[in-house]
Amino acid sequence: MTSRELAAHGRTGTALALLYVFLWASAFVPSRVVSRMGQPLWVLTIRFAIASVLMAVVVVALRRPWPRTPAAWIQIAGYGLLANATYLGCTYEALRHLSSGMGAIIASTNPLLLALVAPALLDEPLTLRKVAGLLLGFGGVLIAMSARAGTQAARPGDVLLAFVGVVALVGSTLVFKRLRTPEDLLAANTLQLGAASIALLPLAGLLEGPLRLVPSAELTVSLAYLIGVMSLGASFLWFWLLRHGEASRVSAFYFLTPIFGLALGALLLGESVRPLDGLGLAAVATGIVLVQSARAGTPAPVEET
Repeated sequence: MTSRELAAHGRTGTALALLYVFLWASAFVPSRVVSRMGQPLWVLTIRFAIASVLMAVVVVALRRPWPRTPAAWIQIAGYGLLANATYLGCTYEALRHLSSGMGAIIASTNPLLLALVAPALLDEPLTLRKVAGLLLGFGGVLIAMSARAGTQAARPGDVLLAFVGVVALVGSTLVFKRLRTPEDLLAANTLQLGAASIALLPLAGLLEGPLRLVPSAELTVSLAYLIGVMSLGASFLWFWLLRHGEASRVSAFYFLTPIFGLALGALLLGESVRPLDGLGLAAVATGIVLVQSARAGTPAPVEET
């Protein structure tokens, strides 16, 4: 294991991964708010455009280097198309009708899908302990969400759309991990956000018509949170975690997303907490411990920028 891998494998990496997943789960409330406004693709387009401009100002002010090769520009743009334009676009559209419980279960398949392809595409070994941890973590999610998943209809089209989004998210992780040169993370975040905004603009106009969003306090606060905390802060943190650790290990923390979502829902929205939630959380925690303690591979080291 390289010193860079140790950075995301130790206590600091674990704490940052937990912070990232908590932030990711916290975005559910503002995402639901903007999705109900009827033009989720327009909201995403505006969100990514503003975030990319703000980040570009930071990159220029700090004199951070832009990618040095056309291939790097293409790969980073591809990440934005997969992780933001496709994943969030599909998720926002699916959440118009899909129950939150079913959506969380579908999203939690991300670590399982990534673990299946990581051995062949990222040279990350799939050990028995890692498999056991991934299955246990997913089982914990199913326990916590089983009672909720059946409370609302889950149309096959919405389920498929959400799953397509998860596949795109896994693809984005592979694209970033296979970058041949260690590009500056601030510049990379700027480019991937801009690429997502450009890609979504024509789709928003085609599928949702002209922009009809009415400015309101709810829209302003939700957008500010999604831009500042998620697109700028959380995205940069995810890049750091991926650069400094095995993708399958880092992604295992995604199992905590619905658990954090339940806690935030109880605190902010007054949603009920069920006895099985504790059992589900215990299974998730045990699964993550197994994944993190599995013997790491020896991926090629990447130079620090």
